Amino acid sequence: MGGDLVRLFLCGDVMLGRGIDQILPHPGDPGLRETYVRDARTYVELAEEVGGAVPRPVGFAWPWGDALRVLDAAAPDARILNLETSVTQCDDRARGKAVHYRMHPGNLPCLAAARPDVCALANNHVLDHGRTGLEDTLVALAAAGLRTAGAGRDLAGARRPAAVPLPGGGRLLVHSLAMASSGVPHGWAATAERSGVAFVAEPTHAAAAEVVDRIRRAKGPGDVTVVSIHWGSNWGYRVPGEQIGFAHALVDGGADLVHGHSSHHPRPMEVYRGRFIAYGCGDLVNDYEGIGGYTEFRDDLRLLYLVSVDPADGRLVDVRLVPLQSRRLRLRPVTDEDSRWLYEVLVRICRGFGVQLGREPDGAFRLTAATTPP
Repeated sequence: MGGDLVRLFLCGDVMLGRGIDQILPHPGDPGLRETYVRDARTYVELAEEVGGAVPRPVGFAWPWGDALRVLDAAAPDARILNLETSVTQCDDRARGKAVHYRMHPGNLPCLAAARPDVCALANNHVLDHGRTGLEDTLVALAAAGLRTAGAGRDLAGARRPAAVPLPGGGRLLVHSLAMASSGVPHGWAATAERSGVAFVAEPTHAAAAEVVDRIRRAKGPGDVTVVSIHWGSNWGYRVPGEQIGFAHALVDGGADLVHGHSSHHPRPMEVYRGRFIAYGCGDLVNDYEGIGGYTEFRDDLRLLYLVSVDPADGRLVDVRLVPLQSRRLRLRPVTDEDSRWLYEVLVRICRGFGVQLGREPDGAFRLTAATTPP
């Protein structure tokens, strides 16, 4: 094992638009073009029906709630999230999509409150408001000093990894890509002449080889590489074999951690050749409270992933998972009953991947053992 560990915070989807945007100090136009909801404030009302009144306006840190306390105590070296919201006032709407997310640029301090080191942008909502909306997003995030990966003004920009200096030397390199299985239209793919996202149509061997080539060209001595992937359906615990094979190929080719997201709830985890793979981190911040359907998955329960790796070889050292609950559009501690429910679900769905978890006195979960191929 090398010297100082690299401690990372990972999470799934962060959606600061729609109802979240409406409770912040600079709410944008609440008008929506959804089938059933035409005003973003309706999502605030739905949340209030479940959890009680939400003050308006709230401070920028409100949606993060107790997550900020947990992160301050953990003091990770880098924080990585999937930003599933365009940052724009553009009224363009992507055709063929039922839902469009955007936040007012004046509310960017809400994102900054979590101090993300990298915002992954390769997902199925970053172009909800067209390429004008994407340009506005790239400009706003850059002006706020927030690093991005996975979307750009051309293919080279979309594929360029974000680089975060690490305390012990070396860099954290974050590659971000999105797959069609998460609902990303093929037309959103960046090209040499067109802005867009780093797009992968299918998790094939050829696609994995192309990503591996980029990993190898970018990675230097002492670097730790994360591949952040938006893939798969919103619901269900099954991980398709093609996704498993794709993740394994990335690790075989030099990725030290695979950060999957898109599902609204956590999916299985795996340790493969000493590297951590999260197939779906679930949601973290959004306005989904009070929306009916799929209640058996308890998408109100959210996870913070605190992962430590050895920078000498990228091998996993520790994984700690902190459960929280979204209530009143804010993250709060879970009850012991809810913590135990989520723990039992994770134990069950990870068993087939050789991962064993323990439950700590404070309600957090820790990876305690994993069988892994050599």
